[in-house]
Amino acid sequence: MTHSQSIRNVVVTSYVGAGKTSLVEALLFSAGVTSSMGTNANGNTVADFEAEEIQHHHSMSTALLQYEYKETFLNLLDTPGSLDFFADTKNTIHVADGAVLVVGTSGIRSELDRVWEYIQTRELPCLIFINELDKERAKFDTTLAEIQEALEAKCVPIAYPVGEEASLRGVVDLVTQKAVIPVPNSHKVQEEDVPADLKEKVAELRKQLVETVAETNDDLVEKYLSEGDLTQEEVLQGLILGTKTRQFIPVLCGSALLNLGTTVLQNTIIQCLPSPEERAEVMQSAGSHPQTSEEVVRPMDAKEPLSGYVFKTTIDPFMGRLTYLKICSGVLEADSTFFNSVRNVKEKGGHLYYMQGKKSTQTQQAKAGEIVVMGKLKETQTGDTICTDKAPIVFPAVQLRRPVMSFALEPKSKGDIDKVSLGLHKLVEEDACLEFIRNDETKEMLLSGVGQTHIELTLEKLRRKYGVDVNLHTPKVAYRETIQKMAQAQGKHKKQTGGHGQYGDCWLQLDPLPRNGGFEFLNKIVGGVIPRNFIPAVEKGVVEAMHEGILAGFPVVDVQVKVYDGSHHPVDSSEMAFKVAASMGFKKAMESAQPVLLEPIMNVEVTAPDDMVGAVIGDLNSRRGRILGMDTKGHNQIVKAVVPLAEILKYAPVLTSITAGKGSYSMEFSGYEQAPREVVNKVVEEYKAEKAAASS
Repeated sequence: MTHSQSIRNVVVTSYVGAGKTSLVEALLFSAGVTSSMGTNANGNTVADFEAEEIQHHHSMSTALLQYEYKETFLNLLDTPGSLDFFADTKNTIHVADGAVLVVGTSGIRSELDRVWEYIQTRELPCLIFINELDKERAKFDTTLAEIQEALEAKCVPIAYPVGEEASLRGVVDLVTQKAVIPVPNSHKVQEEDVPADLKEKVAELRKQLVETVAETNDDLVEKYLSEGDLTQEEVLQGLILGTKTRQFIPVLCGSALLNLGTTVLQNTIIQCLPSPEERAEVMQSAGSHPQTSEEVVRPMDAKEPLSGYVFKTTIDPFMGRLTYLKICSGVLEADSTFFNSVRNVKEKGGHLYYMQGKKSTQTQQAKAGEIVVMGKLKETQTGDTICTDKAPIVFPAVQLRRPVMSFALEPKSKGDIDKVSLGLHKLVEEDACLEFIRNDETKEMLLSGVGQTHIELTLEKLRRKYGVDVNLHTPKVAYRETIQKMAQAQGKHKKQTGGHGQYGDCWLQLDPLPRNGGFEFLNKIVGGVIPRNFIPAVEKGVVEAMHEGILAGFPVVDVQVKVYDGSHHPVDSSEMAFKVAASMGFKKAMESAQPVLLEPIMNVEVTAPDDMVGAVIGDLNSRRGRILGMDTKGHNQIVKAVVPLAEILKYAPVLTSITAGKGSYSMEFSGYEQAPREVVNKVVEEYKAEKAAASS
């Protein structure tokens, strides 16, 4: 057995409340790694160690839990269930070789759709664990039927509960045909014969299992048809083959909180989910050469040149910056120098660690197939590829949703502006779906995320880690102003003081340009009425005047300005005088050029289930949106529309409400269009009120 063959990189994923973290906690305990089981309610689980996770009782970041069990090195990756943190989940699924999908008996939730879609995209072999069977009204058969309908996948039970609800005490392993019962206050289990009241049901499920696994292999089909049954070894052989080739999904069950069914699950993970080496035979580690863009395939082999993919970055208050990597080929040594092919830089790494939640253990090297954490990297970010400069490769990064919800931030203490900026830049490094910018036009600090919960929890981290509080408010919309007809006006600046005076005189003509025409300046002066050396000052005065339009103080666009006449004084004229004159002339001409307000328009794509599209379209229409068309994607429809930005700033929670959490959207800037009268009136009134407040 090679080193890679003894590794299992497994993502444990689902929706909020399904019990992923509790299941991971039970797996650690049943493997003898921990001496007791923590709970989310008590805030003492190994995986959820961040203060915000403890406070809110659910995962907000992927936790890596590494341990050995039965000569296998397990890397369990416990992901967040909330779609606000789906970027982290998606990055994690990308590096996993197998998945455990956890489903609670309270029913399938909409978040599972997106998780399942990406598991399918990655063609990941998968196990399903039906959790919470100790709860009131919990039914294995009902939940299994819901899963099969929702996932449209062939599911085959390989475990069945012993007892129901509060009387649940173990599970039947349908492969060994033994009841597996945990020993109280111990990580050990004991095997018993199948209870008499379950023998008929177990026989029925066993027959279903044998028929399903027999179809995976011609030899097994022949054996089953001739003898009517398969041996335990043959059932296991077919189960392993069918799982790894994704012909079906084995379904296990139990209760994570009571540590019921977890030993059977742990054994199934080792037996049925592929090693990195086996996974590479199906999903190759393929990338491109950074210079030539030619395809490069890197075998999952420690003897190959080093390559690895960064799927997560955290900044620990004690250990500093930690970079989570999957080694795709070769060997990574601690404190070694490697090449970052995405950023085209060499970087010296720090110590290497295996993690168990927040606890770390140093290691000297990591080989192909392993997941490892490296400290003290400065340049390398999530999505980057590390390799050797002699054998460069770039692995494609995961495509993540762009942030769609933005808030303006205002520090509660003016002296905290720098601390806010520093803290948020560090948090952005940890979370690829956060964006933090300072808008030069509106002078606001803007924080963007995928949802309101995402933003709020980011600010909780900011407060805890960096000691700063901020107020949130809706960001200002960056309107524009333009003109609709030609206008001419004189700008004359004449001022006499002691000594030299100031004199500048110019006539300007403004003409509208087509939308997105920008700005044009034409010099049509003849006869030297304005000396040539003052023309740049005229242009500069016009440009500065365009920074603040006359309607509501927004920048002026799509205008051609022509200077065609004027006068000068041989002593008093100066660049400053002509700059002021040009600014005055521009504003005067704009008043009679029928100025209008332009509003930013966004291209919006909304994905929603078929039966909810009508509500989505109706809502978009109410936001002054124009529907451009629709596409079909599975059971979902993609509605394409253009919508004014002002109408969609707070769209995320509305869409969540309309679609019961099943909808998502993306948007990008399209262009500017003339705003309707009611919008202009509102914006102008707000502008006047702000000016009045500022001057009082």
